Amino acid sequence: MKLLHKFRSLSAALVLSIAALGSLAPQPAHAQAFSDYLENKIVDWLLRGQSFTPPATSYVALFTAACNDAGGGTEVSGGNYSRQSVASSLANWAGTQSAGSTTASSGTGGVTSNNNAISWGTVTWSGTVTHWALMDASTSGNMLFCAALTANQTVASGNTVQFAAGALTITLQ
Repeated sequence: MKLLHKFRSLSAALVLSIAALGSLAPQPAHAQAFSDYLENKIVDWLLRGQSFTPPATSYVALFTAACNDAGGGTEVSGGNYSRQSVASSLANWAGTQSAGSTTASSGTGGVTSNNNAISWGTVTWSGTVTHWALMDASTSGNMLFCAALTANQTVASGNTVQFAAGALTITLQ
């Protein structure tokens, strides 16, 4: 039971910076928990002997309405929006909370962060981003977990949207 609790206690902090001519102040967020899909996959793999192959690439999605453990929410759409891919590798995810670390995770922290910026570039869509999620496919697919932004971010066509290196931090407690 204690081990399952550790997996359910996922937290994350991130910064979504949006700029037209300059940068807005960083806005942290915290993940709610693993999605129901991922919780079931982990339980089946860890305790029931079922195979589970984690995605070779994860996709960061932006939402304009709340996502939760069951999925849901309203993902950004239109213009040049698409989920941004991050391959599962030591080069892309830090072994510690410090961006740039390319060694395997160790110690007692259970922390990783993105080593490189995750960018949507100059966007041609607009809306108020309230949540983000990590998905297992570039379209459709399964939500792995989601997080609410601490402060909503209003995006207008022509803005630059990105997570800076080290801004997306995921902690397993």
